[in-house]
Amino acid sequence: MQLGMIGLGRMGANMVRRLQKAGHKCVVFDRSAEAVKQLAAEGATGAASLDDFITRLEKPRAIWLMVPAAVVDATIAELVPKLAKDDILIDGGNSYYIDDIRRAKELAPKNIHYVDVGTSGGVWGLERGYCQMIGGETSTVQRLDPIFKALAPGPGDIPRTPGREKASGTSEEGYLQCGPSGAGHFVKMVHNGIEYGLMAAYAEGLNILKHANAGHAKREVDAETTPLRDPEHYQYDLNLADIAEVWRRGSVIASWLLDLTAISLFEQPALDRYSGRVSDSGEGRWTILAAIESTAPAPVLTAALYERFTSRGESDFADKLLSAMRFQFGGHVEKKSGH
Repeated sequence: MQLGMIGLGRMGANMVRRLQKAGHKCVVFDRSAEAVKQLAAEGATGAASLDDFITRLEKPRAIWLMVPAAVVDATIAELVPKLAKDDILIDGGNSYYIDDIRRAKELAPKNIHYVDVGTSGGVWGLERGYCQMIGGETSTVQRLDPIFKALAPGPGDIPRTPGREKASGTSEEGYLQCGPSGAGHFVKMVHNGIEYGLMAAYAEGLNILKHANAGHAKREVDAETTPLRDPEHYQYDLNLADIAEVWRRGSVIASWLLDLTAISLFEQPALDRYSGRVSDSGEGRWTILAAIESTAPAPVLTAALYERFTSRGESDFADKLLSAMRFQFGGHVEKKSGH
């Protein structure tokens, strides 16, 4: 098939490379001329503008947007006047599923089909493939099946779920039509909410192991410091890189996230490259909103999201208030940071 790709960042460019490796033809456009030039040198058809991009695509066109969620609507608005009946727009980024429902309704009277694809794989996708969670009209999704199949990881060497040989569908290949418009990004939204929780669990657990030598530290003895009652219980200087590695092998908590954690700890045990400021791109928030509105309790995912806010200093004022209250009711003077 031929596919147009708009957005040649960390994932978009590698998706083009994977598609071309599978024999598909790609027309590419990005605001960065250098990104277009790079992929053109690798066999893609580069476009200098959106008008040029549209003219190089055969009708009916299939256009994949791999751009930040904040600019999807603007990109669609720029594209729609240039499109024709039965063209397809695919949003493979991390849009809010409610926006997908709206876009599909807005595009339907123009006979333009809209497909939302929650895409997971990150910078490793070129090699490993991309897990895809898809929403849209069944006929349109089926038309795009060769693209989804080429991007997907395939069954690989993962053992089959017992009884799966009796089931049909594409889920074992690593892609799935989850439902109508918005369903793909809804599933990806919750996927990322779960990701927040898993990441937080690994981070908190390994941090406890890092503090397992607390008994070695000299602690101040004063009214503001909770004493460590049994310092002899915390005398372990643990190699976190080795622990992450051994957990990867046969442990019930083994996962790809743990694999990546092991890489980071082995490369840089103290993680000096990082400040600890953890961003969130929206999916975690939307997951919690959906949990609230549908009355599905999600205390772990909520706590993980709030921890990301804390990492960025969003709790600093609250912490100052706590300190102020302690001073007011008890005359407690703040200790210097790190003590």
